[in-house]
Amino acid sequence: MSSQTGKNVKVSVFGQSHSQCVGAVIDGIPAGEAVDMEKILCFMKRRAAGNNSWSTGRREADIPQVVSGIVEGVTCGSPITVIMENKDTRSSDYGDLKFVPRPSHSDYPAFVKYGEAHDIRGGGHFSGRLTAPLCFAGALCMQILERKGINIGAHISSVGRVDDAAFDSVELSVEELKSAGQKQFPALDDAAAAKMIEAIEEAKSKGDSVGGTVECGVIGLPAGIGEPMFDGLENRLAAALFGIPAVKGIEFGKGFDSSRSLGSENNDGYYCNGGKVKTFTNNSGGILGGMSTGMPVIFKLAFKPTPSIALPQKSIDLRTMESKELVIKGRHDPCIVPRAVPCVEAVTAITLLDLIYEDRRYEH
Repeated sequence: MSSQTGKNVKVSVFGQSHSQCVGAVIDGIPAGEAVDMEKILCFMKRRAAGNNSWSTGRREADIPQVVSGIVEGVTCGSPITVIMENKDTRSSDYGDLKFVPRPSHSDYPAFVKYGEAHDIRGGGHFSGRLTAPLCFAGALCMQILERKGINIGAHISSVGRVDDAAFDSVELSVEELKSAGQKQFPALDDAAAAKMIEAIEEAKSKGDSVGGTVECGVIGLPAGIGEPMFDGLENRLAAALFGIPAVKGIEFGKGFDSSRSLGSENNDGYYCNGGKVKTFTNNSGGILGGMSTGMPVIFKLAFKPTPSIALPQKSIDLRTMESKELVIKGRHDPCIVPRAVPCVEAVTAITLLDLIYEDRRYEH
């Protein structure tokens, strides 16, 4: 199993893209937590493929079957196990790929590591299909965090060269944080969303794909969550978020742009508001010294273009080591970014709940 190794909340996902099912084991959730299954189902629908131009034609119901850990809508303290069946698979689309690695996929290093036993169908256990049970785990953790006053939300920040509006990093409200997640195409600005969809459709019409970025925000996280140096809040989030397939970069707050700034421009000055310490700006993204500052936590993830495209690509036959032209068949997202938004929220929720349970200010 692939595991998000937390200290308190541990999530392991299992299965392959075309196996009988995929699932997750969620350990560390205390007994007595109410679970709103309808809310989880609504969250998971945001990740599922839809009848639109920007997602794959594969349709999976993603109805979670809870095997253990939840009794009559309440956690019982036992590890929570959930499975989701794979039904809409076309394994024949992958018959020619076992020995001809797809460019920018995991195929070649996986072949070296696992040999001919590697399950190439749909990407096997390297597939984005594994984010379905991950979203179940994240949605569950998100409910517990919200009861503690901590809210998480994300939106598409860019697709190709088209940018969305950004979160207000200083005065971010719950309404703004959650607004994109209530839309079919999760962007803040509707005009920008229309241009993003056009960019996706243009790439798709050419047999190509396009990448983009996702911005995530967290509000209600108190100051002092996290540890210095190697176990910091940024470290823990980054390690977990890179578990989402296609993530290639992350920046917190002003990120790489801060390297072009003067200290006088980048520093976040303090002030007191109603007995609470705040900053005039939030270039740090709500994290200093590996710990939360009490300001909104803001970060951005970069997603590469979907590597499965319809255009001819250069590869080799690993049996003969000779060059071979590859044309990929099957159903693929022309842009993974819209469906990645809830995945980012889910992994963030799992990570933060794990960190919250480490803090003595919170009771399990």
